[in-house]
Order: sequence, then structure tokens, then C-alpha cells
Amino acid sequence: MITTQERVRVVDTTVLSDNWYVLRKVTFDYLRRDGTWQRQSRETYDRGNGATILLHNPATGNVVLTRQFRMPAFVNGHDGMLIEAAAGLLDQASPEARIRAEVEEETGYRVRNLRKVFEAFMSPGSVTEKLYFYLGEYDATTRIGEGGGIAEEGEDLEVVEMPLGEALAAIGRGEIVDGKTIMLLQQLALSQLSQGRTP
Repeated sequence: MITTQERVRVVDTTVLSDNWYVLRKVTFDYLRRDGTWQRQSRETYDRGNGATILLHNPATGNVVLTRQFRMPAFVNGHDGMLIEAAAGLLDQASPEARIRAEVEEETGYRVRNLRKVFEAFMSPGSVTEKLYFYLGEYDATTRIGEGGGIAEEGEDLEVVEMPLGEALAAIGRGEIVDGKTIMLLQQLALSQLSQGRTP
């Protein structure tokens, strides 16, 4: 059986921008299923890989999220203030080490019982990033700071705590529209249902 590597021949790669992350135009020949080669061009945006986590409190049923401004959502007609699960780019760290640090910076909570649930490409048509998804637990005793992110990096996050059921309802009302956050909230709800608990 022919491999994907044998079906793709990169012809040219051009850097279009490296101002924030790296935007490239890749021209390649692709071997179609009918045996013909077709030349195509695609832009790929490389920002590295990342990790995201949903904190939940098993005793209260609450989850911890953040609210922050996102320019791409703003220019697409949203008010730009998105409710999200904590997340960050890996840089050189492992996904687990990065998400432990990131959740403390953003929410002020130290995570307990960290559990990786899956990995996913969030926008594979244009963005190279793969996200590592985690669930973790918190309670009042694991609060070690105020959260809010790192001001020097432009972060200005509000920490939001709410019942899981309310967060799920907020998805239906269009108040939570961030893909990674929706996936984690639904993953937690499915996990609880499989244990015979109501989210």
C-alpha cells in the first residue's frame, strides 16, 4: 500500500510572514486516488503545539474557566471576549509540564489528579498546531494565587467558576464558543454520565 509520504512531493515552501508565528505557502504535487498527480498550494500557519485543561471540583460540580479578549474572534464579528479552558503553547516543555504551569498562571489553582484525555488538530486545513487535552481536579485548598495570566505577555484573564451544567447550557446559548473548551466540557459530562452521575 502506498504511504502518504509517497503521495506528496513538496515543490516549494515560501515564508509569507514570521512576525508573530510562521505563515508559509507550500506548493506540492499530490497523487490522487485515481493515479493522477495534481499540483496544489496551501498556506500553513505554524504556532507550535499546545495543551489545554479543564479544572473541575468533584465535590461541588463546578468547573474553572477564564474569560479573555481574542482579536481573531473580534474581527469575525464576535465581541472578542471568549470563555475558555486554560491553555498554552508548549514551547520546549512537555505537554504535562506546560499545562501544570499554565493552569496556575491563568487560574491560580494547582491541579490535582491530572489526566490526559486525547490529542487533536483543531484547524488542520490551515494551522499545524496539535493540542493535548487534559482534565484535572481542584478545590479551595489548591488555590495558590489570583491567576489572570502574565501581564508582560499581554494576558488579562478573568477567572470564572461555574457549575458544569451551567457551562453546558452556556454552549447551547452561544455564550461559550471556543472549540477546545466545548470539547473538554462535553468530555467531562460524558465521563460523569458513564459513571452514572448527572452533569
